[in-house]
Amino acid sequence: MSDRRRFLRDSIFVSSLLLAANRVAPVHAASRTSGGARVVSTWDFGIAANQVAWEVLAKNGRALDAVEAGARVPEADLRNHSVGRAGYPDRDGKVTLDASIMDEHGNCGAVAGIEHITHPISVARRVMEKTPHVLLVGDGALQFALEQGFAKEDLLTPESEKAWREWLKTANYKPSVNSEVKSYEAAPAAGVRGDARTHDTIGMLALDAHGNLSGACTTSGMAWKLHGRVGDSPIIGAGLYVDNDVGAATSTGVGEEVIRNVGSFLVVELMRQGHSPEAACREAVTRIIKRKPATAKDIQVGFLAINKHGDVGAWAIQKGFSYAVCDARKQDALIPAQSSY
Repeated sequence: MSDRRRFLRDSIFVSSLLLAANRVAPVHAASRTSGGARVVSTWDFGIAANQVAWEVLAKNGRALDAVEAGARVPEADLRNHSVGRAGYPDRDGKVTLDASIMDEHGNCGAVAGIEHITHPISVARRVMEKTPHVLLVGDGALQFALEQGFAKEDLLTPESEKAWREWLKTANYKPSVNSEVKSYEAAPAAGVRGDARTHDTIGMLALDAHGNLSGACTTSGMAWKLHGRVGDSPIIGAGLYVDNDVGAATSTGVGEEVIRNVGSFLVVELMRQGHSPEAACREAVTRIIKRKPATAKDIQVGFLAINKHGDVGAWAIQKGFSYAVCDARKQDALIPAQSSY
């Protein structure tokens, strides 16, 4: 072999190694597992949700059962004004909920704009398992839930109604970055001001002891939104996506931007190409910023992902997004996500 050919061969090899190193970002030490079961979820209210999910995983239970059980925790928590029965209403004073769920076989179900049901995540699972459909909305979703035995309830709590009536004095709709309080236990007044913190989501991803992945996502959406508005949470591929051969991803923040970029599907496909979970989330965020650079600094979008090996990563547009990790070693880890700004 000539010196020139040997030089070209070696140069190509080294370039390939450098490219691979740039694509696969290092995994945070606290975010790596040795192959056992693991559950992760968005925000600090994910800690309590993870602990319930872990009760399922610790008994060699199915990831799908774990994420449903975990997601039901914030849905029922009256302190949480961004998920479930205590969620802030739309501008007409109606509490409408969105949720989706997806299992290791690619089966999925979702509901959007459903009223009067505390646990939309469980209705979403019934849609997946009991119908030939993926998504039911509004009155049809409620009808199905009632037929399935779910109780009809008034979801507008006194605290949420008080916040809504206060907002009506100005009716100023301006969601803020990291809109749901980081520690909602200490924020009974959040959401009262016209420009106050107004929404967020719990997205939950689990890897069980059998090596199977599932995910769930549930929210009450943006407070004071137009009646009928649906964000990314119930949209498979946007707010949630699971591919059991590769990994799973979920999102939080301004759902419209996630939908425009089919964000969670994008993250999983990037992991398929060899990106680490963190690198995949970062690339998805970068594409949102590139598409709307003038507005990106005023909004928050975050992605959370787990791959088939249990490696976890996240990235957000703005600082402030955190995610909870739970496995056999630790049940209450809260990790701040890296951000572009």
